[in-house]
Amino acid sequence: MTTALVNIAYLIASALFIIGLKYLSHPRTAVRGNLLGAAGMLIAIVVTLLNRRIVSFEIIIAGFILGAAIGTILARKIQMTGMPQLVALFNGFGGGASVLVAGSALIEAAGKAHDMPCQLTIAGVASGLIGAVTFWGSLIAFGKLQGVVPEKPLRYSGEQIFKSILLLASLAMGAWIVIEPSTVHFYWILVAVASALGIFLVIPIGGADMPVVITLLNSYSGLAACATGFVLGNNVLVIAGSLVGASGIILTKIMCKAMNRSLTNVLFGGLGEIPESAADADDVYGGKVKATSAEEVAMLLETARRVVIVPGYGMAAAQAQHAVRDLFNLLESKKIEVEFAIHPVAGRMPGHMNVLLAEADIPYDNLREMDEVNPTFEQTDIAIVLGANDVVNPSARTNPKSPIAGMPILNVDKARTVVVIKRSLSPGFAGIPNPLFAADNTLMLFGDGKKMIQDLITALKEG
Repeated sequence: MTTALVNIAYLIASALFIIGLKYLSHPRTAVRGNLLGAAGMLIAIVVTLLNRRIVSFEIIIAGFILGAAIGTILARKIQMTGMPQLVALFNGFGGGASVLVAGSALIEAAGKAHDMPCQLTIAGVASGLIGAVTFWGSLIAFGKLQGVVPEKPLRYSGEQIFKSILLLASLAMGAWIVIEPSTVHFYWILVAVASALGIFLVIPIGGADMPVVITLLNSYSGLAACATGFVLGNNVLVIAGSLVGASGIILTKIMCKAMNRSLTNVLFGGLGEIPESAADADDVYGGKVKATSAEEVAMLLETARRVVIVPGYGMAAAQAQHAVRDLFNLLESKKIEVEFAIHPVAGRMPGHMNVLLAEADIPYDNLREMDEVNPTFEQTDIAIVLGANDVVNPSARTNPKSPIAGMPILNVDKARTVVVIKRSLSPGFAGIPNPLFAADNTLMLFGDGKKMIQDLITALKEG
């Protein structure tokens, strides 16, 4: 296969990546964007394997079969509630692949040439460092999301100093390899130190910050792939890695803005450390919480003209999205206007709620972003909060000493009536009580999210 033909194929693949990313910016075209991106990756892989002839075709075919089998099993077995964990794993696999490929290429080049190009060693070191941090950091993120590792921030004395030492040691070892290419065999020691850095960077971060961590690790995996592209001299890998790295950084910035926090605060601060001045739950809830029933909420809905449903991670945990769709259809059949208010960091990854609602075939036109829906809450008859907590906590607006002070929230407390569907009064990831639950216009419908929605549907039909 000629170089010109390879470059043309890479150019087509790169164009498909860029167009696919553009389509991913809107739910209505997201599926098409995924397909275009997958097509571009297929072209890039096939052309690379045909051109390079890295290994025998028997091994290539075996790899295709094994990969397709694993992918098919994951696609069929993983529930939508498990998507954040799966995304974290994908980020990690990308980083791990970059570490292995760049390391192999460096060692191979060192065995063939006495003077290794500076670009090769710098790119290889960058790939190893970033890839190792990505791999192990992603595994810790997966563990936190899966419940294998405690979700709360694991803080310890001198952690910032320890992490700084690991970072400086990684950079120093990388610089040594670049200056003295004959020490390239120390690459794996660099990877080991960077792996420890990845673990200790993510362990102190709490579950509330996982959406930001996932997007940042996604960016890291792209940067590692880009560096590996320079090691291999592969243009399409450089372009694809750059796209992933840049888009991940942009999304990370959006997530931080939605939480009113800096990236430095996420990485080195972390929610979960409640200040001594934080209000006690008994002071917030004592004698003020009003429990309700599905029948009472159904009576309120019968007279409502506008309803806004606010989904949170509780909806995902209860797998209630299909029941929510049935409630949506029933309310619309009664000529009630229904919209969904989506907070940027609701759930455990960016777009988590959008994915769940799309899975249940809820129309995209009824999904509203935070800035769009907030001005309308004062004209909302009933706001139904399903499993959301911190993203509707008015303490972010009213209490400057709160850990979430200044965080943009959904202003559901301004609706005429608020119905919160939740198992208990337990706090969200931030670990603080929510005054919304004790507000004069709030009714608490305690129970499993899916069952409560189904009971509400039954009560509406009977009424």
